[in-house]
Amino acid sequence: MITFSWILLIALIGGILALVDGIRRLSGNSKLIGIIETVVAALFLVSLFLPGIPFGTLALAVATIIVLVIALVVGRRSRGIAIAALVVLVVWVVLVNHWIVIPGIR
Repeated sequence: MITFSWILLIALIGGILALVDGIRRLSGNSKLIGIIETVVAALFLVSLFLPGIPFGTLALAVATIIVLVIALVVGRRSRGIAIAALVVLVVWVVLVNHWIVIPGIR
């Protein structure tokens, strides 16, 4: 059973933004980065709902963050979506690891 929480909502927003950014990059010049970003973001979203994913959700989030940073450096298309996804995923990683505890979020 899936428990709906603020943490899940933050992860969903970050994953969906990364997926949308990856799909938009497929139509540009950086197709390889778009393919990698789309696959990693899709795996991250699937790992939120299925517990049997070989890599953990946290590892896939970090991989998505790394791909987003590379996409920002290399690509020139849709920087706004990539920055928004990057910020939301970093906030999710910080909250999941309890580096900052906000009452009511967890």
